Amino acid sequence: MHIAIIMDGNGRWAKAQGKTRTQGHKAGAEVVKKITQYAAQNKDIKYLTLYAFSTENWKRPKLEVEFLMKLLDNWLQQELNTYIKNEVKFEVIGDISKFSKKLQNRIEETKEKTKNFDKLTQILALNYGSRDEITRAVKKLCNKNLEITQENISKNLDTANFPDVDLLIRTSGEIRVSNFLLWQIAYAEMYFTPTLWPDFTPNELEKIIEEFKTRDRRFGGI
Repeated sequence: MHIAIIMDGNGRWAKAQGKTRTQGHKAGAEVVKKITQYAAQNKDIKYLTLYAFSTENWKRPKLEVEFLMKLLDNWLQQELNTYIKNEVKFEVIGDISKFSKKLQNRIEETKEKTKNFDKLTQILALNYGSRDEITRAVKKLCNKNLEITQENISKNLDTANFPDVDLLIRTSGEIRVSNFLLWQIAYAEMYFTPTLWPDFTPNELEKIIEEFKTRDRRFGGI
């Protein structure tokens, strides 16, 4: 099963708690760890894609963006042992060329050190936007003089090595997909929960998965 999550609500959680937005992002990072560990132990889950930083997030205040970059760098450094302990393969989708060389190197180092694990593949969407991804894929086809077909587009997306999404979850009560994996969620089941991301738990994820298993997926058929 491939689960994708739009992790929304860090800022609203922080405001409700009387805390800063940066504290909300820190709390959200801890939930990423818990959910990833749970997914690694759940035999039904093979891929977990998390929307961590979108192409639109650069519009946020400069200090917040800088904090998020540092948070990601520190996260990858501190959580490498967690990836290894839980046999989690780390992957990234999105255009990371806009990140600092230090952060790019950290990302590549984490990918390299976890590349042989297969219990779970965790995919972080970083500087990711689905329209940007599809545009880049079409440009690749043009550069390669390949015919623009669904198969060729799929093979040139950031997610070329991953299966399509089975279950898309968004936290915080917002009911939209926000330019996330538009191609890959064509036949995904969707679940929207009012829970803010820092309050999201493995127990709630488990209940969502059980509800997902009761759905009749027909993929356009009868």
